[in-house]
Amino acid sequence: MNAPMLLSPGALAKIDREVAKYPSDQKQSAVMAALAIAQDEKGWLATETMDFVAQYLGMPPVAVYEVATFYTMYNLKPVGKHKLTVCTNLPCALQGATVAAEHLKKALGVGFGETTADGCFTLKEGECMGACGDAPVLLHNNKRMLCAMSTDKLDALIKELK
Repeated sequence: MNAPMLLSPGALAKIDREVAKYPSDQKQSAVMAALAIAQDEKGWLATETMDFVAQYLGMPPVAVYEVATFYTMYNLKPVGKHKLTVCTNLPCALQGATVAAEHLKKALGVGFGETTADGCFTLKEGECMGACGDAPVLLHNNKRMLCAMSTDKLDALIKELK
């Protein structure tokens, strides 16, 4: 590999464990996991980071960009310490997601795709998270799913995370 190492040895070891799950000629199958690992380490996916992942997996950079731009879980610009993603698809919307989203916008003073001035929160609009029966659903930093998020629960969450 000729590119400078942009990820730590620990992150590369995690990517190697993901690559090992696939046949040796299918390394690119680990691209989603590799991007998540890179994002966990860097906080977001700069073009140079995606280029590094592409080279590491032996695939064209554009193929990595296609994955990173398709899925909302990937951050293509810096985000706040706490990224809150609200599902606003129809089933969630019918169960209060639009109310929850408006409440978060007002409470945080930002719109979708924006970060609070203190860098604490980024608010994102997300696609279906597969928990329609538990709507409104919110995802915290792509790792923690929160369900039935009433305005009281949202206020408590903001207080907890500050």
